[in-house]
Amino acid sequence: MSTDQILSCFSSSYVEARQKFLAACAERSLEVDSRLNPNARGVSGEELYADIALIGSKDAPKALLILSGTHGVEGYCGSGAQIAMLEQGLFDALPHDLCVIMIHAMNPYGFSHDRRVTEDNVDLNRNFLDFNRTDLPGAEYARIHEHILPSDWDGEGRANANKQLAEFIKTHGPTAFQAAVSSGQYLHPDGIFFGGQKPTWSNGMLHAVLAEYLADKSVVATVDFHTGLGPHGYGELITMGTEAEKRRAFEWYGDGVTDPEAGTSTSAALDGTVADGIVEQLKDATHCFIAIEFGTYDINEVLTALRGDNWLYHKGDVGSPLGSQIKADIRRAFYPDTDEWKQSVWSRSEAVIGLALKGIDQL
Repeated sequence: MSTDQILSCFSSSYVEARQKFLAACAERSLEVDSRLNPNARGVSGEELYADIALIGSKDAPKALLILSGTHGVEGYCGSGAQIAMLEQGLFDALPHDLCVIMIHAMNPYGFSHDRRVTEDNVDLNRNFLDFNRTDLPGAEYARIHEHILPSDWDGEGRANANKQLAEFIKTHGPTAFQAAVSSGQYLHPDGIFFGGQKPTWSNGMLHAVLAEYLADKSVVATVDFHTGLGPHGYGELITMGTEAEKRRAFEWYGDGVTDPEAGTSTSAALDGTVADGIVEQLKDATHCFIAIEFGTYDINEVLTALRGDNWLYHKGDVGSPLGSQIKADIRRAFYPDTDEWKQSVWSRSEAVIGLALKGIDQL
């Protein structure tokens, strides 16, 4: 595709992204299954949908599952890549034993409102776990929660909170700080990286889609699009799962694959991930899960944007001038709206999907 064609696949809002995705599917006579989120509305009052597109035969024994918008505002990236895949015709000549399933806007609320969380303030990628566990993570986060969510965002409260966070980092180190903040916590519903206290609507939607489209598959390869960590414009490939599944990811995608549990990733090790939910439900399938994480800006800038957005919805006024600035900051932190960044996203995405198709074919 030309540069202009690539750039045209990306959008400036959830509504625009959904329209483009549905149009790209309609042009190819693809079946789209639209799941309405009844619990929330979009930033302009619009209905919110996760849209599922099926490419190829539903009866094929192997499947490639491509997810966008797990973290809401990160959906600009994944949506653009999904639409470009369709426009480029990456799946126009699938083998008879393979189908592709795209879920566009896993978390449509977060996508529409430029938030990373669901309408429940839940991080969807921490929400797939047994909530009856007695060892839910979050003890370290509890030590810093009051500083993550300060009393104000433009005054002494935030300044004092930042000093306390700096002291924590000085004492424990930046790696321990990242783990405490981002690994997932389940005790503070008004905090960041909150995994919830029950399954969210998006969680239930994904489980329903897995049951309807993937229950009988022998092979399920997943590519889940994310942004916010790592070098600007670079798509880090992050593996999750069992040791056998991780080895498969290295075999398919190469030595550049990273593993949070081995300390080689920009991401901390996580609990309750989408990968956990998929593998737990589809126990009989052979899996290869990859999260592709596109870097945006410095991690401190990204974390500050997350804290600001969280503060805004719990203690601030979204309609105020400060609120407008905070919303601009979080959108920028997860969606660098530049031609160069979008082209990097597409170049990496096209290559990764090619490797996924090649890997699936070998099984």
